[in-house]
Amino acid sequence: MSDYRFTSAFAVDRNPTKAIDASPATRRVGTAALIATLGLAAASWMVAVWQMNGMDMGVATELGSFGYFAALWLAMMAAMMLPSATPAIMRHVRAGRRVLALPLFVGSYLAVWAFVGAAVYALYRPHGSVVAAAVVIAVGGYELTPLKRHFRRRSRENIRSGFEFGLCCVGSSVGLMLMLVVLGVMSVTWMAAITVVVLAQKILPAKALLDVPLALAIVGFGIWIAAAPASVPGLFPTM
Repeated sequence: MSDYRFTSAFAVDRNPTKAIDASPATRRVGTAALIATLGLAAASWMVAVWQMNGMDMGVATELGSFGYFAALWLAMMAAMMLPSATPAIMRHVRAGRRVLALPLFVGSYLAVWAFVGAAVYALYRPHGSVVAAAVVIAVGGYELTPLKRHFRRRSRENIRSGFEFGLCCVGSSVGLMLMLVVLGVMSVTWMAAITVVVLAQKILPAKALLDVPLALAIVGFGIWIAAAPASVPGLFPTM
């Protein structure tokens, strides 16, 4: 059986025998979680865009000090990932029926991405178009693997903690984040584009009709980088 199947991003519980709590108090908690999560994401976008101004050098981007990059990376992850994480956050907060569940879930979720940022800082080096092309082509291939589909499906199910949800999101989005790193880790344009793709994959059903063209487009983009890197906008610093 194909792994491409629909699971509602807004399902409250996988157990159909359990009634959904729709009390006013629960709705208020869910609304508060929604406003707080999207507000934090919006504030993080403003911080990230301000911090990244003038830093994008494409494949030649330098990361700066660890402290600077760690703070910027955390703002980037909050900006990029919290919008797509909102359904899971609301499910978790509504299930617990308490607002305190929100900072615990979001904090542990972002902590997972902070560890990813530390790994990026340790491994990243300014590079050339060959590395960028190879990574982008590999990302296109990863988009069609059973592992990608597994983590994508898990991130749409009920998950007990932000840490567990973060691990699922990393497994689902790691390829797209690698694209950001190799194409221009300080690029607001790429940051916005990948945010849209991550959000779409969290909300839309997993179907080959949607996922295969995206994967082929990513592979095609990697081939373009390999064949004519000078023609790719933003790949190299402007003189």
